[in-house]
Amino acid sequence: MSAGGGGLGTPRALPSSGPRALRDMPHPLAASSSEEAAAELTPSPDLLLPRSFADKDLSLPNGTPVDTSSPASSSSLLNRLQLDDDLDAETRDLFVTVDDPKKHICTMETYITYRVTTKTTRAEFDLPEYSVRRRYQDFDWLKNKLEESQPTHLIPPLPEKFVMKGVVDRFSEEFVETRRKALDKFLKRIADHPVLSFNEHFSVFLTAKDLNAYKKQGMALLSKMGESVKYVTGGYKLRSRPLEFAAIGDYLDTFVLKLGTIDRIAQRIIKEELEYLVELREYGPVYSTWGGLEVELAEPLEGVSACIGNCCTALEELSDDMTEDSLPVLREYILYSESMKNVLKKRDQVQAEYEAKLEAVALKKEERPKVPADVEKCQDRVECFNADLKADMERWQNNKRQDFRQLLMGMADKNIQYYEKCLTAWESIIPLLQDKPETK
Repeated sequence: MSAGGGGLGTPRALPSSGPRALRDMPHPLAASSSEEAAAELTPSPDLLLPRSFADKDLSLPNGTPVDTSSPASSSSLLNRLQLDDDLDAETRDLFVTVDDPKKHICTMETYITYRVTTKTTRAEFDLPEYSVRRRYQDFDWLKNKLEESQPTHLIPPLPEKFVMKGVVDRFSEEFVETRRKALDKFLKRIADHPVLSFNEHFSVFLTAKDLNAYKKQGMALLSKMGESVKYVTGGYKLRSRPLEFAAIGDYLDTFVLKLGTIDRIAQRIIKEELEYLVELREYGPVYSTWGGLEVELAEPLEGVSACIGNCCTALEELSDDMTEDSLPVLREYILYSESMKNVLKKRDQVQAEYEAKLEAVALKKEERPKVPADVEKCQDRVECFNADLKADMERWQNNKRQDFRQLLMGMADKNIQYYEKCLTAWESIIPLLQDKPETK
């Protein structure tokens, strides 16, 4: 395909033999074998029929079957899932962690910074290890730059910046730790991506001591590919989204709806659990004070009071686990789905532009009109969007399955622990009730 007579910085055209079916478009990141490549380009069954989280043939991400005969095995399964992550780590060459949050109090503002540590063997980096401090707005800058310079790819979401006043203290230890985990996951997802991890903005974010100086360069380093997509006007209207991408859109709509419902119900459950805790904390001491009036029943009543106190502690731990572990995953994937929808919209805009330009060429009175270079370039952008979006969607589905397996396994494990603690507490007072003194 001709590259056309564009000026400096014109995006390099992708090799193409003309319009092709979406299923026939290879992707540079696809597997080498024809069978694996076909699997990469075939829509995931998840896109058409949402998978049930309670799969009948549970297996670990590496294919190891899981024995579900004993509910008490959840802890060992969590360990095996972690081992699977460790095996994946052997093939990585870029490791990023976010830790050590610190509060900074200035005249004009108060904010939190986090230490970002990078270890790598990549030749693109001058040093094998870096350590810099970043605040939330730096992470937000990185996300925006990735969206601008890599418009065909799915950018992982950031945790929400704002919280409801009076509900959560954004400087509380719990909130800061929840945000730290989310920021850590954000960078790890980028570091694991075969394209985003090589982005220049990402490298600068990980290594630059003075990130503000780099930010001032503004649009200077924005790629032309990103610029061309960013400034596509809304004047083009897409006739119809290809079935493959329409299925993705429908799936995302349903997925967000289901997660939103689960999130709302989970928050109500947490609220009710906290209200129940207040009642329990008032309920237990009543037995203790009653024991002061009943000498013969003093020990059993004290036992019941202590038992209720132990149940309170167990319920509080269960509620905290749901707040700190379960809800953030749900919210992340709701935001992730919205990011995917935005990429779909960008893809639609580029396809609409291509269709409009192609139609304009067809309306020319020439018998065999030559396809202009800008139409060929637009076709290349459509093909690039299609291939990148399908590859990222497949990667997102794989991550989603693993994340939700871990989430649900953790939920099962925490609930088992909760009921075991309550059972142990109540069983402990049975001997006190059975050992009654014999009456003469």
